[in-house]
Amino acid sequence: MLLSDRAPRANSAPAPAAAETAKAERYPLDAFLTGIAQQQWRNRTVELSKIKTAADVQTRIKFIRSEFLNAIGGLPKERTPLNARITGSLERPGYRIEKLIYESFPGCFVTANLYIPTTGAGPFPAVLGAAGHAMPEGKAYPTYQPAFIALALRGYVVLAYDPPGQGERVETSESPSRPLNPIGHISPGLQCLLTGGTSARYFMWDGIRGFDYLLTRPEVDPQRIAAAGNSGGGTQSAFLAVCEPRLAATAPSCYWTSWEALWTTSGPQDSEQVLPGWIKAGLDFSDLAVAFAPKPIIMLTATKDMFPIAGARAMHAEAKPLFALLGAEAQCGYFEYDDGHAWSKPRREATVAWFDLWLYQRNQPAPEPAIPPEASAALRCTETGSVYTSFNSLTTQKLNQGLAETIYPRRTLRTIVDHLTTRAVIAARLKMPESRTPAPTRTIARLTRPGATFETVILTTEIGVEVKIQIAIPAGSGAKIPAIVVCRDYAAPIDLDADPEVLSWRQAGCAVVVAPVRGLPATPEKKTSYTTAYQTSMRALLIGKTMVGMRVQDLLAVYDYTAGRPDIASADISVLGRGPLGVIALYAAALEPGIARIIADRSLVSYMDLVRARSCSEIHVDLIVPGALLDYDLPDLAAKIGPGRVLLVNPLSGDGQPVSEKTAQSIYGKNARVVISTAPITPSLAH
Repeated sequence: MLLSDRAPRANSAPAPAAAETAKAERYPLDAFLTGIAQQQWRNRTVELSKIKTAADVQTRIKFIRSEFLNAIGGLPKERTPLNARITGSLERPGYRIEKLIYESFPGCFVTANLYIPTTGAGPFPAVLGAAGHAMPEGKAYPTYQPAFIALALRGYVVLAYDPPGQGERVETSESPSRPLNPIGHISPGLQCLLTGGTSARYFMWDGIRGFDYLLTRPEVDPQRIAAAGNSGGGTQSAFLAVCEPRLAATAPSCYWTSWEALWTTSGPQDSEQVLPGWIKAGLDFSDLAVAFAPKPIIMLTATKDMFPIAGARAMHAEAKPLFALLGAEAQCGYFEYDDGHAWSKPRREATVAWFDLWLYQRNQPAPEPAIPPEASAALRCTETGSVYTSFNSLTTQKLNQGLAETIYPRRTLRTIVDHLTTRAVIAARLKMPESRTPAPTRTIARLTRPGATFETVILTTEIGVEVKIQIAIPAGSGAKIPAIVVCRDYAAPIDLDADPEVLSWRQAGCAVVVAPVRGLPATPEKKTSYTTAYQTSMRALLIGKTMVGMRVQDLLAVYDYTAGRPDIASADISVLGRGPLGVIALYAAALEPGIARIIADRSLVSYMDLVRARSCSEIHVDLIVPGALLDYDLPDLAAKIGPGRVLLVNPLSGDGQPVSEKTAQSIYGKNARVVISTAPITPSLAH
């Protein structure tokens, strides 16, 4: 969690019933997305009820692992040289700390502290200590060190390592005061989604290569290697239980809950924790534990955690019978303490006791010795305290960019000619229907004034989704007239008779349709992380949808309604999209040849530019389509639309900065016209 171990919260309530959810929307699309999720949870309950035998459990374990690996984009195939080096050591009574650096990928440096017992006979069991979101200390965080020290004093080798974005792997630019990723783990996670995976792929590989390093140490028993961590480290150790079969035991802390409980409280968190399609596939937190069965795993929980305790209790109750079917009921552990979100002493002691039980067969309490933690600087492995400034280390963004550069030339849409196949490829990525039927409509207001008629119409674009559009029809001869569909980046209604933009199009003889597609805030949001757009987008991904697909579906319904009006010239309908909705307009025109032209104002220039950006701007968070770059980029959509039909006005880069006319034109070529202008978009500019 980006909130880290420093931020305990009050105990969260379990998820409300569907009727209660529908009463008050906490965010746009709350009731709609929650209704889908609840049906998927009901479907899951039915599937779990069918598990009756050990063979059924083994079948589910294979399914969980397959879905997990598919969601994160798989694991790398090649284990490159670790090039491990020890940069220093600290001698302490009963243990030694070695300062380690290894390369999980060539040029990607992982910093770690290796705690080694100096008494007793080895080889010893070992523990991968995954740091949570503790800024800036990472592995050196004061509440983590006591766990590592206690384990070392009880005869464990501990590899405590910094994950991406933490400790000595905080990614900074040339100016140490300016963070490279101002929206934390969210930024590289969004970029990774575009290449068909998640940033969890890189988190997992760091841990897996840490395991590989432990195998090189003569002090370590290769059959007794475990994993533990709190918060973000709890996520990592739970995920490693799914994808690292060599682990002997795990103890994830302050991560366990259920998606149903988390859904209606703090919601989806950092993007490495979001597995696309996970809820739709009928999977939940308990499945992470079941995937490790019959080996020992314990759910370490806090009653006042941001991860609701009711969900954790439910997940343990769900997992334990499945372990029992494998004859391993005792291996499904659970520990709860009445405190907040942290790797506090009770959970640290429970961690050590759990490993003692299964790796040493010692069934007894493990009181933690009162040993003060080291100063963070004393545990540094690099000279500067940063792998970025010391070695110009590859970051998650750079690793993902390298993958993107490899797949980019092979994207499938470039070789597809016919429109039906093009539509099928795009619709599949957007998780939306290929075909559509006219949306039911109802007019709720109609007002005639000198010069124009104004209407308000509601379109039911999907069961449970209504889009309220406003229409201005200029007075005229009665002949069919062209129309412009205007998609703004907020949902608040406007005064059609006073709005300058609407007036300019009316004066040019155009009907104006103001169309706020689903999921928009009433007014533009000011937050820079965990925004409404981010939270809503992640909820959509979890249940097998995309915000882009749902909005394109709405916009096409608006187009169909507009084209079907008797007063509109159906062959002359343009679409203007502002901000992220410019990309939605681009998608709509690629799917609907009847759209005459689109105007994208202050919109993302390309997905590839976003992937290449060192930091993804928060204004692009609801434009992410998992795996899009395997099939197409935004310029490819423009190519399918055709020359003369796409106008880009003031395009933006992946980090939210203006793109020059020359650069944008070089990306789109003849398939778009690029204009850089501070003036309002007028009919003359659009044509």
